[in-house]
Amino acid sequence: MHMITAIYNLFWGDIFTLPLPGGGSVGISLLVLILIPAGIFFTIRTRCLPVRCFPEMVRVTVEKQSGGKNGAISGLQTLIVSTATRVGMGNLVGVVAAVSVGGAGAVFWMWITAVIGASTAFAEATLAQLHKREDPVYGGYRGGPAYYIHDFFRRDNPRKCPLSVLFALSALLCWCGISQVIGNSVSSSFYNAFHIPPIVTTAVLVVTAALIVLRRESSIKVLDIIVPIMAAFYFGITVFVIVKNAALLPGVFQKIFAEAFGLRQAAAGGFGAALMNGVKRGLFSNEAGSGSAPCAAAAAKVSHPAKAGLLQAFGVFVDTLVLCTCTAMIMLLVPEETLSGLEGMELLQAAMYHHFGQPGVIFIAITLWLFSFSTFIGILYYARSNVSYLFDSSRKAQTAYKLLCLGMLFIGGLAAYTFVWELGDIGIALMTVFNMMVLLPMSGKAIRSMKEYEQLRKAQRQKK
Repeated sequence: MHMITAIYNLFWGDIFTLPLPGGGSVGISLLVLILIPAGIFFTIRTRCLPVRCFPEMVRVTVEKQSGGKNGAISGLQTLIVSTATRVGMGNLVGVVAAVSVGGAGAVFWMWITAVIGASTAFAEATLAQLHKREDPVYGGYRGGPAYYIHDFFRRDNPRKCPLSVLFALSALLCWCGISQVIGNSVSSSFYNAFHIPPIVTTAVLVVTAALIVLRRESSIKVLDIIVPIMAAFYFGITVFVIVKNAALLPGVFQKIFAEAFGLRQAAAGGFGAALMNGVKRGLFSNEAGSGSAPCAAAAAKVSHPAKAGLLQAFGVFVDTLVLCTCTAMIMLLVPEETLSGLEGMELLQAAMYHHFGQPGVIFIAITLWLFSFSTFIGILYYARSNVSYLFDSSRKAQTAYKLLCLGMLFIGGLAAYTFVWELGDIGIALMTVFNMMVLLPMSGKAIRSMKEYEQLRKAQRQKK
């Protein structure tokens, strides 16, 4: 445990602090030090793609798409898969924790992180498309960082690249940890809302998940249904809360912007808390740079690689600017004294109780179940490419990893705490480090693909 904690602190703990005027300070972690400068770099290289190309992102998302035959899936379906994994516990309790510690100002820095992260998401998803392979196990395509890292070092050499192996192992380690977190989160929320024993909730969750993930074609079909419905319902509930409390809205936005720069805090430490909690929450939530979403982006059947990049960049907006903001608004439109002394799920459930009474508590428990369940299905879809890289086209290896994650899901539902949670965080940190080692030097290919796509679009518009 001491070793795991030490490794966790190396990546997510503050490796140094910057003093601020007024006596405060802001801590900088290794992951923040890697991802924020990289996001700024990609934003500059793409000429502020998140703002400049936002209309094109929307157009690509809503255009008519076809997944084709033999297991290939559409670009929109890969967006749904990546959204399923981004939208989960982090959008609920994670945002609550960020606002609890960093204040309303943390929301502003979440937004900034999303805008920066969208450019990184574009670059890694486009590279995944450029270096994808045909998938003989499931049909269609597979790919991701393990594959473009391999091509960067080995090119046509079939021998496995050590850095690709390390990335794939880190990813599988991370998703095992997340499986356990999901089981624990769902069982505890259902116990709080309905007093259902954890063993009952966990058994139903594991059996339901097994029926889906152990069948070859079920995962995408289920996510196609669950993700749009759950996102729409959660967004609709938030719109209702905002309309109901419209008179309070100007004050909420004033509070967000004021606290974002520590203007309301007595000391500069308030700025540091708002900044770092908002940034860390944004990085955890949108996963840009970690190499997760490219595992789905590579599977897309799109007419141009840059389209896959635009779809994943749009996914960052959906996750952080829309759904994370929904959770923040549900909290910030509640009187502060109502939430005083609460934290985690209790805080969010108290906010929902304020808005809707007991039905609100039940709704958030069911929402968490759906978010977490879709995340589990999504991470096992991601795992396909990494298992295939490590064990070639072995169906037995694919099934064995699914069974391992189902076991972790079951253990997590019954355990109050285990070290695998820290392993999940360490896994995503290692993924990010290995991914960024190659993403930066390979970024020129993604930029060229973007320029080529923009020239094609310009030519198409001129013909009309």
